Amino acid sequence: MSLSTQLDAGAPAIVAILRGVQPDEVIAIAQALFDAGIRIIEVPLNSPQPLASIERLAAAFDGKALIGAGTVLTVDDVDAVAAAGGRLIVSPNTHPAVIERAIERGLDALPGIMTPSEAFTAIAAGASELKLFPGSSTGPAHLRALREVLPAACGVWAVGGVGAANLGEWLSAGARGIGVGGSLYRPGSSASAVREAADKLVRAWRANAANDAATSR
Repeated sequence: MSLSTQLDAGAPAIVAILRGVQPDEVIAIAQALFDAGIRIIEVPLNSPQPLASIERLAAAFDGKALIGAGTVLTVDDVDAVAAAGGRLIVSPNTHPAVIERAIERGLDALPGIMTPSEAFTAIAAGASELKLFPGSSTGPAHLRALREVLPAACGVWAVGGVGAANLGEWLSAGARGIGVGGSLYRPGSSASAVREAADKLVRAWRANAANDAATSR
């Protein structure tokens, strides 16, 4: 299961970020996301027992969802995530060795960038997808400017301050996808609350995707 496979299958380009999730609740939370249509799930490594959560998710959603880790900072982290069954490596920064190790292990890499220099450093290390972070500090206009110089095939995912209310602005600016954390899940959120928030987000995604398709005709 890869990022391109999920997108080719028509899944919304939404990464659900479960920062702070506990292993004993992670399956129920992920099932709520899956039932709403979200197929990409990230457990940040600064969550409680993150590798245990990733291992449980990888076993439960094998072949159905892309499971990975966020806040991946070192090569050792990449290896630990791979051993747990994770297939997606998301970082807040641009660390060429982390990107190269992820690709060497056959994993999808989504390194964090903000500037053109960071973006091209990540691309030189082998990344084909980038995470613009934090999006709330830059805004869609910054992404639009980046897209002017980045390779057309390079996808940029907006993360941080992105949600149902403003995802249309990000998509119009050239985002391939988005990452959403606190407005989907916070520690203590129930599965039913996550499902409600995820339903709203997926509806907004599909509405914007339909509008984009109609505009391009």
